[in-house]
Amino acid sequence: MNKILFLDRDGVINQEIGNYITHPDAFELNPAIAPIISKAKELGYKVIVVTNQGGIGKGLYTHEILHTIHQKMIDGLGALDVSVDDIYYCPHHPDHDGHCLCRKPGSLMLEKVIAKYHADAAQSIMIGDTPRDMEAAAAVGVRGVLVEANELGSLAMELFGQ
Repeated sequence: MNKILFLDRDGVINQEIGNYITHPDAFELNPAIAPIISKAKELGYKVIVVTNQGGIGKGLYTHEILHTIHQKMIDGLGALDVSVDDIYYCPHHPDHDGHCLCRKPGSLMLEKVIAKYHADAAQSIMIGDTPRDMEAAAAVGVRGVLVEANELGSLAMELFGQ
């Protein structure tokens, strides 16, 4: 069984700006994420991004723009010599699309990852900056680690004891 390090995007992988990131120019990678990803990979974790992207449901940006933003993220992580194994996102917004099971705090994105990667939820970790991230993790038996947005500090040492 695999171990997964689930990462929320905004506020964890990139800087939370207090609004939707609707263009790649607004995406700023959080360099403190690199040592966390590096250590997780060294310890045999798959690293998967799980992110709510309700701006699509609200019509603020498209799936294509989101893919361009994610390519900027992938390129930026690559420049730091790290990578993610997959990206899952929920494009729905409750004010426009109604209730969905994939939008955190719903757990469907995490459930899909666990099934696809034959993961052991009890050995997996979710890093997020909101209570809804923690709720999604708890719903599937994944350990949640709540951080302040944009503040990862020495989390690699705290999580992995090194």
